[in-house]
Amino acid sequence: MPFIPHTPADIQTMLQCIGVPEVESLFGEIPTDLRCPSLDLPPALGEMAVGRLMRDRAESDANGLCFIGAGAYEHHIPAAVWEIAGRGEFLTSYTPYQAEASQGTLRLLYEFQTMMAGLTAMDAGNASLYDGGSGLGEAVLMAARSSAHPGGKILLPATIHPHYRAVVQAMTRDQDLEVVEIPFDPVEGRIHPKTLNRFHGQKVAALVIPQPNFFGVLEEVDLLTDWAKAEGAIVVGLVNPVSLGLLKPPGLWGAQGADIACGDGQPLGIPLSSGGPYFGFLCCKQPLLRQMPGRIVGRTEDPQGNTGFILTLQAREQHIRRAKATSNICTNQGLMTVAAAIHLSLLGPEGLANTAAVCHARTKALVEKLTAIPGVTRLFSGPFFHEVALKLPKPVAPVLARLARLGIQGGYRLGQGYAQMDKALLVCATETRTEADLDLYADTLSWVLNVKEG
Repeated sequence: MPFIPHTPADIQTMLQCIGVPEVESLFGEIPTDLRCPSLDLPPALGEMAVGRLMRDRAESDANGLCFIGAGAYEHHIPAAVWEIAGRGEFLTSYTPYQAEASQGTLRLLYEFQTMMAGLTAMDAGNASLYDGGSGLGEAVLMAARSSAHPGGKILLPATIHPHYRAVVQAMTRDQDLEVVEIPFDPVEGRIHPKTLNRFHGQKVAALVIPQPNFFGVLEEVDLLTDWAKAEGAIVVGLVNPVSLGLLKPPGLWGAQGADIACGDGQPLGIPLSSGGPYFGFLCCKQPLLRQMPGRIVGRTEDPQGNTGFILTLQAREQHIRRAKATSNICTNQGLMTVAAAIHLSLLGPEGLANTAAVCHARTKALVEKLTAIPGVTRLFSGPFFHEVALKLPKPVAPVLARLARLGIQGGYRLGQGYAQMDKALLVCATETRTEADLDLYADTLSWVLNVKEG
């Protein structure tokens, strides 16, 4: 039986056995400024009390109509998705290292990879990464390893989600990579291809292209991709998977297509649950496959010709090789990919296209209603998918606070990530919003903008 310390005396005995004077010595390698002096935990609760607390917090999520978007999207999720994903063999499954005991999970992950590769027009996909931000960070590192210009510039448009850009900066900071932020056109709200001309001949390793971008605007992906290819750069497409029901997939951008596609899979069957969990997806063309991080499931046959599924292109040791590993991510959002695979299989290509079309139509209708309010205008002129940046006649923060008190989550305050945008609001409408919802938002916003302060 292993020794399990239960009392302070037991802990002291353990420390004496390993020759350590105190517990604090075990954490000596961690700088003091990184340590948390106290966890500040609340009093312990029993099972019934914890269950009640979690139910109360879950109910608080249902806080009226949501028009926020900004990377977290409310879509209809068929009841069958989580009825199936919640089965014990999926809900509690662990990393499928032992293929002989994990064929069901491996097959479903393989189907997920196949669907995502098809959706993005890539040759292969993984399953998966933590979220869209980590997916982009891994895609950038993957591009840097594969580039014809090692150590070259990574061009990162300012139209990418601020959180994603922060993750990329954090993941590349100690990798000797130069990440250069590309400014956007203040009129159209997207990257103008001529902005990139100043990097001609400067050994660009990779260009990231968001589609749609954080402002909801559609980038000129064909022109941007062709420019990057002419410079010998890897092209990384950062995409919303639902938008691909309508828009050209990254694998078909320009004359040669993007090399890598990544993004957040949350719109594919994952509910808005207090901010998570989400999952990232990453797909690529065949030449880059061996540089792909994360888990990759392959399809094979046994000596008798029976189909089987295995983890491929890497050994288990891949996850513990530290700096020599393709990635140090050694777990994934497996249950989320299961739900996404079920969600995609239920929608099918036609269902996904219909969802995307309705999202665009709802957002277009919302913009028409909101810009009919005096003082409310579109911030950018570029075409959009299902999010739009608006300019209000008042600072956004108090407007959103008042809307929230009236049961409406009115959007994302762009001033949080962009200077001098304190009057800019990002709004989103998906297929879950009805005409009555749009009218209620427009009427309420009109009232809030006209109400006298005090």
